[in-house]
Amino acid sequence: MKYYIGVDGGGTKTAFALFDENKNVIAQNETEGSNHENLEGAIPQAAGIIAGGINGLLEKASLKFDDISGILMGLAGIDHPYQHDEMQVELGKLGITGARIYNDGFIVIKAGVGAGAGIGYNCGTGTCCNCLDNDGNMLQIGGFDVLSGDKGNGHWVGAQAFRIMYDEICLGKVKSQITALMGEKAGIKDRETLLGSLAILEDEEKGEEFLRMIIVSFFEAANNGDAEALKVIEEMAQRGADFICGHVNNMNFGDEINVVLSGSIHTKLPSQKYTDRMAELVAERTGRKFNFIKLNCAPVTGCINWLLED
Repeated sequence: MKYYIGVDGGGTKTAFALFDENKNVIAQNETEGSNHENLEGAIPQAAGIIAGGINGLLEKASLKFDDISGILMGLAGIDHPYQHDEMQVELGKLGITGARIYNDGFIVIKAGVGAGAGIGYNCGTGTCCNCLDNDGNMLQIGGFDVLSGDKGNGHWVGAQAFRIMYDEICLGKVKSQITALMGEKAGIKDRETLLGSLAILEDEEKGEEFLRMIIVSFFEAANNGDAEALKVIEEMAQRGADFICGHVNNMNFGDEINVVLSGSIHTKLPSQKYTDRMAELVAERTGRKFNFIKLNCAPVTGCINWLLED
């Protein structure tokens, strides 16, 4: 029996899975995020997190590293060859050698469509848009925050929603259902309570939960027709269409193009209004046929699909 390891390293968590040659999951493990851009110790610290997760996985399955026939990693923050090479070196120091390492945006394509070409658009902690075309060529668009004009990820959506509340409460501008909803859920009703919530957002334990509450309120308001929220929805959809069309215009795809939507914004939140608008824009701009797929399995599944496909 042959065994393979897949690693999906994100900003908030890293998922590890051990598969057999029939794609059965033998063991799973999860650790803190391994995006080196979020870590004080950069790539060396990220490598330590990944190596620790792999060793924990092997221990669960009572296997040794030499028993593994292949490792494939999709890691957030691996955007340039020099980052890839440094990660290989740091992992090698910890006994993890021979791994295939890509940006995490590529494995969602293989998770969503299996073999063949496709585009993956991920909006989770961060934003990135990746593709594998019919010739096997790879391209990444986005992933550099404001430098590449990333929009639609959780932190971006949360910031837009907070700004809408700020404009209403502190500047006396247009009222929004976002403010009303956050008033019901979290007691946000005036300048003092709004600015006081910044301390909650900065809290390591409570911050993510509070941010999610803001984002959920944003999508609820958009789905109720809130004008301010819908302006942001349009901005998200336009930028998402920019990224997807960037792949279509520069790479080789067939008559129908698979687009895999991944990340919490696309798969865990009521964002259908936004994704429908983005699909409409892409079709209008390109005149091509698209098949939008919301990823319904763990992205780490793409690692074993890719390993066995090759």
